[in-house]
Amino acid sequence: MPTSTVLAPSSAGSRFKTILWVSLGLTVLFVFITSEVLLVTDYPMYHAYRLQVIADRHLLIPHTLAGIFALLIGPINFSSRIRQRHLQLHRILGRIYVISVFVGSFTGIALAAGRPGFPGTSMQAAAWMVCTTAAFITARNRQITQHRQWMARSYAVTFTFVSSRVLNLWPRYWSHLGDVLSAVGVIAFTLASLLIMDLGLNWHELTTRRD
Repeated sequence: MPTSTVLAPSSAGSRFKTILWVSLGLTVLFVFITSEVLLVTDYPMYHAYRLQVIADRHLLIPHTLAGIFALLIGPINFSSRIRQRHLQLHRILGRIYVISVFVGSFTGIALAAGRPGFPGTSMQAAAWMVCTTAAFITARNRQITQHRQWMARSYAVTFTFVSSRVLNLWPRYWSHLGDVLSAVGVIAFTLASLLIMDLGLNWHELTTRRD
């Protein structure tokens, strides 16, 4: 059965999941401090971007809220303990996650419309919606293993909204990366996240030789 050792219940798996979620949490905290807090304080390097954010606030607010909901729901719904004890909560949060993904995707595309970053954002949004739709369909069809795998891929795309901002504080990255290269960077982050996730999902099959 093509399932991942990451998803298999074991002490080693639990330890890995704990390390993974702590690492992701620290990454979120780092990006929040170096991007969002400095943005609020009008950090000189972000000044032009800050003015753009203020102008786009009517779309940016629902986009950001949807992204935050998706980001927070992921760890809760990946918890085997919560899923087993509170299945109805798992399903409700799952539906909220799906809605958040589509709201975040469409508002993201609208924000990027007419700008050089439009191709990258559109590709990222398309990958996000496709993976999430596949996760929703497999859940409805009771294909639980496939559902978890597609949800893992969906959340990998969700996290690119954080991982793609890790280098923002580096002046050379921020000031010398043009709009076109920035769009390419978004696509690269999305594809790399999906590739890394698929390697993780199939690691056991890749490293085990059948006799």
